[in-house]
Amino acid sequence: MFFKNITVLNENFEVCENMYVGIKDDKIEYVGTEVPDELYSYIYNSEIYDGAGKLMMPAFYNAHAHSPMTLMRGYGEGLSLQDWLEKKIFPFEDKLDGYAVYWGTMLALAEGIAGGIVSSTDLYYFSPDEADAVLDAGAKMNISRSITHFDDSNPLNSPRFREMEYLVKEYHTGGMRRLLTDVSLHAEYTNTEKSCKAVADFAYYNRLNMAVHLSETKREHEECKARHGMTPAAFFEKTGVFNTRTTAAHCVWLEEEDFEILKRKEVIVATCPISNMKLASGIADVRKMLDLRMNVALGTDSVASNNSLDMFEEMKFAALCANIKTGKASALTPKELLYMATRAGALAQGRLDCGKIAKGMKADLQIIDLEKANLCPVHDLRTSLVYSAHSGDVVLTMCDGKILYRDGEFLTIDIEKARRTVNILTKKILGELN
Repeated sequence: MFFKNITVLNENFEVCENMYVGIKDDKIEYVGTEVPDELYSYIYNSEIYDGAGKLMMPAFYNAHAHSPMTLMRGYGEGLSLQDWLEKKIFPFEDKLDGYAVYWGTMLALAEGIAGGIVSSTDLYYFSPDEADAVLDAGAKMNISRSITHFDDSNPLNSPRFREMEYLVKEYHTGGMRRLLTDVSLHAEYTNTEKSCKAVADFAYYNRLNMAVHLSETKREHEECKARHGMTPAAFFEKTGVFNTRTTAAHCVWLEEEDFEILKRKEVIVATCPISNMKLASGIADVRKMLDLRMNVALGTDSVASNNSLDMFEEMKFAALCANIKTGKASALTPKELLYMATRAGALAQGRLDCGKIAKGMKADLQIIDLEKANLCPVHDLRTSLVYSAHSGDVVLTMCDGKILYRDGEFLTIDIEKARRTVNILTKKILGELN
């Protein structure tokens, strides 16, 4: 596929107009202001896309999500995190099976793809069914079986750990590396020190990424200190969790020593501002993290606590939260926010050849309609993308050179079946709960 006359957010996240971009197989073959002679034969044998009035930018990489929880969208409203989990979410999740997880994931993939998301870092269970949905949809995902372990039994013998082992064995690097398997500890408060060490060792010796929830709420943070005499970050460092590339979600209640630990261990922070505000968990100090040269990416969390998968909206709220946290307008620049939503998320997932528009990179991209009313006028395009754009402005999403969504049509997902199936399953589970 060849794009002409299109505005591009280039590899340095600068706006370049009247550009040409050539896609060959799963990669970006060319980015420039002219059509090179060596590409003529390729161009005339593939579709030429007129990009007038359009923007090409990297696709989004959602750094923290729980995709199957589309079945719980809007369920458990108006509760703090612990009440939300214990009174609503955990009882609902007890009713799930692999079929429900597959279709919940498929609906989340459809929503994300339509809004420019091609990959997410996802923590859940019935993970093989979730993985099958990702492969069927043509998307990417870093998927992990989230581990909870409350007693003193050997965590290596638990069905949860066995499911994690099976996922890694059968799915890691599946779909030409579109699917990568991570290792996940749900949180400090849902695991013992013994289980944390066991799962951390498994990740380290198998060279797998780790994903955790960390200091999401003040209660979680303070109760960890009461249990272990240290913060969650210090506890995870002690148990070896940070000995492999780790993405720590939320990080709202960090103390000074925690910032130092995460920086030293090169932990990636996945900030989820909308979920944190909706559950009244607090606001992460992203400006301080970036000033310390910590790695920060952007996540939506689940639609049960968000209630959507709109990364444009997430960028805007991240910006506003930083303003409130620091007391300074424009605490985060549009360039920083766009980087957090794209390249930073790709790097967090270990996808080094993803997340920017440049020759040799994977062709993971989205096309934005710049002629939408909400994007008129444009004084600074990057500012407009952060504060004015929304997921409905995406008209094309490509993953590994394959178009998954175009002009309102899903090319790999039966969206009507996904919607219908999720509605039926949700009603069935609610009937059992009531």
